[in-house]
Amino acid sequence: MKPLRPCRHPGCPELTREGYCSRHKPKRAGRRASAEYHAWYNLPVWTDELRPAQLLREPWCRECTKRGLRTRATVVDHITPHRGEWKLFIDPANHQSLCKHHHDQKTAREQAEEQRKSDRN
Repeated sequence: MKPLRPCRHPGCPELTREGYCSRHKPKRAGRRASAEYHAWYNLPVWTDELRPAQLLREPWCRECTKRGLRTRATVVDHITPHRGEWKLFIDPANHQSLCKHHHDQKTAREQAEEQRKSDRN
């Protein structure tokens, strides 16, 4: 058995074996909403059809091409985030080829914008 120690919460004198007392125990983070549809990226319609077709149609990163560079695309991005909407997920008109660098930048911008919107509400 672990020895009793003060709760890790600053200023709490409660003794516990768990690190935090029952009053200050951190809540477990819930699953992100994207976890519900993240498995779609493992479906054959994506891995065997949509993704390879997009990379064949547009083998170079769209953003690099705008800058006069020729970088092989490795990621198929959803232009408008689908957020679990199947029609947007499978719509080839909503797909673009990007290099990992530009995909990561775009995703970070979208997430920051989402965070700003949720902070306003």
